[in-house]
Amino acid sequence: MSDLSLYRNIGIFAHVDAGKTTTTERILKLTGKIHRTGEVHDGAATTDFMEQERERGITIQSAATTCFWKGHRFNIIDTPGHVDFTVEVYRSLKVLDGGIGVFCGSGGVEPQSETNWRYANESEVARLIFVNKLDRLGADFYRVVEQIRDVLGATPLVMTLPIGREDSFRGVVDLLTLQAYVWDESGDPENYRIEEIPADMAEEVKRYRQILVETAVEQDDDLMMAYMEDEEISIEDLKRCIRKGTISLSFFPTYCGSAFKNKGIQPLLDGVVDFLPDPTEVAPQELIDEQGNPTGAFARVSPDEPLRALAFKIMDDRFGALTFLRLYSGRLEKGMTVLNSATGKTERIGRMVEMHANERNELTSAQAGDIVAVIGLKNVKTGHTLCDPAHPCTLESMVFPEPVIAVAVRPKDKGASEKMGNALGKLVAEDPSFQVETDEETGETLLKGMGELHLDIKVDILRRTYGVELEVGKPQVAYRETITRTVQDSYTHKKQTGGAGQFGKIDYRISPGEPGSGFTFTSTVVGGNVPKEFWPAIQKGFEGMMAEGPLAGYPMQDVHVELFDGAYHAVDSSAIAFELAARGAFRQSMPKAGPQLLEPIMKVDVYTPEENVGDVIGDLNRRRGMIKSQESQPIGVRVRAEVPLAEMFGYIGHLRTLTSGRGQFSMEFSHYAPCPANVAEQVIAEARARRRAS
Repeated sequence: MSDLSLYRNIGIFAHVDAGKTTTTERILKLTGKIHRTGEVHDGAATTDFMEQERERGITIQSAATTCFWKGHRFNIIDTPGHVDFTVEVYRSLKVLDGGIGVFCGSGGVEPQSETNWRYANESEVARLIFVNKLDRLGADFYRVVEQIRDVLGATPLVMTLPIGREDSFRGVVDLLTLQAYVWDESGDPENYRIEEIPADMAEEVKRYRQILVETAVEQDDDLMMAYMEDEEISIEDLKRCIRKGTISLSFFPTYCGSAFKNKGIQPLLDGVVDFLPDPTEVAPQELIDEQGNPTGAFARVSPDEPLRALAFKIMDDRFGALTFLRLYSGRLEKGMTVLNSATGKTERIGRMVEMHANERNELTSAQAGDIVAVIGLKNVKTGHTLCDPAHPCTLESMVFPEPVIAVAVRPKDKGASEKMGNALGKLVAEDPSFQVETDEETGETLLKGMGELHLDIKVDILRRTYGVELEVGKPQVAYRETITRTVQDSYTHKKQTGGAGQFGKIDYRISPGEPGSGFTFTSTVVGGNVPKEFWPAIQKGFEGMMAEGPLAGYPMQDVHVELFDGAYHAVDSSAIAFELAARGAFRQSMPKAGPQLLEPIMKVDVYTPEENVGDVIGDLNRRRGMIKSQESQPIGVRVRAEVPLAEMFGYIGHLRTLTSGRGQFSMEFSHYAPCPANVAEQVIAEARARRRAS
């Protein structure tokens, strides 16, 4: 298929348990991709193909599939909802042209909905909204629409209205065609009738239809004038305006239904065709230079341009490493040689497949706009650009969050040690938010991730998929260190041996950097006292020491070093001498700069029944939490707080005890903040004890 106007690359994203995967299953059933619908609660969903996903009823990794609706090709990615796997949503949105945000009819705009919506805004992805689960107790379509407006700051453009509420929900009114679609109770999505709009909804339909038309015609001055003069606006003109407004992110067409009961999915699919952009209608990806700066050139979406593709996901399975590629321009063919601009090496395209969850269809070629997987690429990582060797280029890469939690693991027997190393290498390649380190002092292997569930899943995959039995330690917090005051100092590295010696003298200031700046370095040396060719070595020396702070050996952040003077020797000075001088300077000056321990603070959202609010808030206060807000909702009370990660281990069990099993919570990293003195003393003492023991 070569007509790019018939392509739709879309993602489905939402808060955990809002019904994303169920919605995907219904789309696959309706488009004829599958013949039997799999249910999440039965562990049979097509896109949840990992054992861990089927057991827990959650999506862990994004799954890609392709299907067709009314002559249009949909490349669909079903993403996870749990906050520990947010990186999957982020990298999926990065390569998609449109999305469907699914919201629970009773839960409304939940914490992870906000995070995903923010990612979609940053990636400038056009979206439809689907308010799901309208058959549930407490479901209220109109309340969710207001929440989208108030909480997300978005403009929902209501396209369908629900007929009936909760268990009497039976269909939708299409505000464009002014027809009512009513489904029977057979559960077959094809079993619906088109009826007259129910009489008791006439006023409501009239009001929302007027809002729809007025919002749409704002996209076209001529139509706006015609509407002001009471001319009838055709459905085709309205669709054209809605498409324009959707692609420009002016508003978001909003649909309603119940995916589980197979009601309301067809209008949503028509909305994808009518309103979401094809690959040519999205702003082209800008190319960057080696330093990551924009070049002003773009990857124009066309099969006739040179090849430019972004590797956005690596997945290991029984057939070998699969690299998922989004082709932005050009063609990719079997047997072709491509350049990896990140490594400077070429790779040969062997087998190329179109994915349907974990099944695959062999391909011989793909073109701009396609999402495909290539088997057997050796040195490609997430975020790398593959391009035509005759036209080297780099697409904007992906930035992933730093892990905030770690566990120490060791294999139960010596035979498992090598297996563990190989398996961890594959897991790190698949998931950029998962990191592995070896503690050189204790010899322990540290697994680092985004939350307890994230690491729990990784350990489970190691055990079941790779057969590595592990002993797992207690979760550890990823503390950081920083400094609180400016120090001006001088350091001379001098070493005389038989031949040429080593000499490097540096005068410098170390000061607290901007929050989130990491490490920054500037030089204001004048007069050639320290020649320019040695500045990078000095920067490298300081930066290389940032991995271990003076208090407890945790990585340092937000430090600025200014080199303002120094001296060199015509014979004895070298890059290595100045690098060693910088390392010595770091050790000398950091303890004088008011070092301070920082701890990760988490954004915590707790849902609790009303009668348990006092207990939940009291418990969060005892955990050094700061309560930010509380809101009454139909299903209870939502409490938002900021709590140190160190106090949140095992919280779910405690919350269930407090709320008789009815409470829920989600948590994501917010920022680093200074540790209270008593906590810092204890953490530092434990870190030093570990060092002595090793």
